[in-house]
Amino acid sequence: MAHFAKLGIGNIVEEVIVVNNDVFENEQEGIDFINNLYNTRDVWKQTSYNNNFRKNFAGIGFKYNASLDAFIPPQPFLSWTLNEEICQWEAPVSYPTDGLLYNWNEETQTWDAVE
Repeated sequence: MAHFAKLGIGNIVEEVIVVNNDVFENEQEGIDFINNLYNTRDVWKQTSYNNNFRKNFAGIGFKYNASLDAFIPPQPFLSWTLNEEICQWEAPVSYPTDGLLYNWNEETQTWDAVE
């Protein structure tokens, strides 16, 4: 099975659907199949459940970045920056490695232990 993400305004993912591999041989054929099936001319991009391409499996609210050819999750906090190599957001301070659970505190820019 293959997965396709429907892109809306600003290349934001609006929907992800599954298509049987037997109905297409390449991404464009899959896109054509979907648009013919729904009688639309929507913009679709194939996404990989195993992250074999386009860095991340697309989810609703993710953004497709054409220059990186990747699906990028929503930015969790304003202080976090995008690691373009893996297309994941990273906190300005590394997550503690002491085995405890933490939540990010945007106000103090620290990891607060969960009690």
